[in-house]
Amino acid sequence: MNAKKATIALLVAAALGAGGYGLYKLGMNRGTAMSSAPQAASSVQAEGVDPANERKVLYWHDPMVPGQKFDKPGKSPFMDMELVPVYADETGDEGAVSISPRVEQNLGVRTAEVTKAKLASNVEAVGNVAYNERDVAVVQARSNGYVERLFVRAPLDPVKKGQPLAALYVPDWVAAQEEYLTVKQMKGPGTDGLVEGARQRMRLAGMTDAQIRSVESSGKVKPRLTISSPINGVVGELTVREGMTIASGAPMFRINGLSTVWVNAEVPEAASAGVRPGARVEARTPALPGTVLQGKVSAILPEVEAATRTVKARVELANPGQRLVPGMFATVNFTPVASAETLTVPTEAVIQTGTRSVVMLEQGRGKFMPVEVQIGRESNGQTEVLKGLAAGQKVVVSGQFLIDSEASLRGTTNRLSGPEPAGEGKPSSGPTTHRAHGKVENIDKDEITFSHDPVPSMQWPAMTMGFRVPAGGLPKNLAVGDTVDFEFEQTKDRSFQVTGIVPAAVGATRK
Repeated sequence: MNAKKATIALLVAAALGAGGYGLYKLGMNRGTAMSSAPQAASSVQAEGVDPANERKVLYWHDPMVPGQKFDKPGKSPFMDMELVPVYADETGDEGAVSISPRVEQNLGVRTAEVTKAKLASNVEAVGNVAYNERDVAVVQARSNGYVERLFVRAPLDPVKKGQPLAALYVPDWVAAQEEYLTVKQMKGPGTDGLVEGARQRMRLAGMTDAQIRSVESSGKVKPRLTISSPINGVVGELTVREGMTIASGAPMFRINGLSTVWVNAEVPEAASAGVRPGARVEARTPALPGTVLQGKVSAILPEVEAATRTVKARVELANPGQRLVPGMFATVNFTPVASAETLTVPTEAVIQTGTRSVVMLEQGRGKFMPVEVQIGRESNGQTEVLKGLAAGQKVVVSGQFLIDSEASLRGTTNRLSGPEPAGEGKPSSGPTTHRAHGKVENIDKDEITFSHDPVPSMQWPAMTMGFRVPAGGLPKNLAVGDTVDFEFEQTKDRSFQVTGIVPAAVGATRK
């Protein structure tokens, strides 16, 4: 019995010893792991290598205050957020800026390839119908006389060629015709010369050869003259009335032809280079729905309208049935001018800075470089590139300004706005303007709250925050829920004030 108790006691002691040893080993292992963790962290801080992706870290910073650098990770002293690492491979080449795929997606960056194509110079302009001033006839009095009768009594009355317009009594013709008839009845040598002299005096009195032959054939004096229309058209001007006395050379009628008309089309100055005299055109007018009128450019007037910056193209159109009348509006489509293949990019990719044209060139692996280009014509959303690019390269068509803001933050030397002028190495003393895209969440008297996209110029992620309202106040039509593009500056008290707000561009999407 005693031996059995001794055996049980030995087994219990052995079990307790094994359990204690196991607890001892477990504690030693945890202690070793806990002591090695700070050593690994200190090693990362000392070597500046991120173990997650094996990239060298230059420093940590708060995106809200990018100017302040820290030598180790942790909580930001300025905002309730973790410090963000800045890696050595993010510095990029001089003049370029690198964007991570995540930020590139947030910015909504889209690219398009530089291609070779024939740029069609399709130009559309609006103009108004006018008389063809080359199809005008002026009827004048060829002799002194009296207006006995008018057959056309009002301006704009239609007339046909040969239609009587007025009947005149011409006293000067009476003496000339009587002299001619008397001489013609004379017989004897030398009378032929007298007849020819009398005939010439009738011509000098204003009679036509047809009227002279009428007097010769009838043998009677014809003191009255019927004036007829020389062309088809309308009476543009009527300057005589029945009973008036008129002098030789006085204008009586102005007849405007309507077989052809002019359309004076207002062509934008920038597109005038694609319009040439002789080019074929198609015209449409609301007065004739479904009718396409054919014509050609007869002249480009050497004058630019200062208010509209347009050049007037004179288009001549056939007018069958005289359906087009002066004053009508017409839309004119000019036939594209044939051109050789040229480099083209989407027009939205070209940034006009005022002094030059720039595109943002994609260099691969998230790198972008501003490149100055020389541009030519523009048509159908495409712009001709004369210099600065090669076929096959890719340019940014959306998000250029946000990439430019990132380039500004990184200090690149070839930004969209151009290099810093010589002798201006010092930074500007004024505040820096930043751009952002977001949605209005709340509007107070002194503060407006946006939920905005990432702001590369401040290295901010997407967030919701408040800004001081502009000094001049908010736009009257601004409301909560509106999607806008806005600019802001950091004030001396380290707050942020909005300096401008505009509605977001059509087609802009929030990431």
